[in-house]
Amino acid sequence: MAKFKKKISEPTIGPNDSKKDSVEVSTPTPEIENSESVSNNSSGEPPVSVAEKSEKDKKLNTLFWMRIALAIIAGTAATFLFEGIEGEDRRWASIGFMIVVFFGSVIVAKGMKMQLPSSDRKKVVTQAIGSYVFLYLFSWIVSWTLIHLGSTSNAINI
Repeated sequence: MAKFKKKISEPTIGPNDSKKDSVEVSTPTPEIENSESVSNNSSGEPPVSVAEKSEKDKKLNTLFWMRIALAIIAGTAATFLFEGIEGEDRRWASIGFMIVVFFGSVIVAKGMKMQLPSSDRKKVVTQAIGSYVFLYLFSWIVSWTLIHLGSTSNAINI
């Protein structure tokens, strides 16, 4: 092992003192552990094979696209389901419907029997949640706007 020398100088007291008087001190360096002795899997779970990983990724991908399709269908359906409700109640009914449909997709996802490690258990719930919310709201707003386009009177004539 190589020994590294550290130069330590005495503190200067006056403005005319120089730093020429430096002392060399050698400090031993610690030995590096072998990387062979450190295991890659520290969580205590068995290693996952390539086939199991691809099956897990395939099911998560299916869950993602299922939620995307549900968001678009449910957002469009909310326009027609809550047509008779007026004002704020329509908005809250639609948001409640969005949450109910999402929890239905969580139940379906749990029924898919995905073999996920304990660190990925939350993926059943969190997979595509942001996309689901925004696509639901987008499709609900666009479909409501297209349905009521001719019935609204505003100052802008197209």
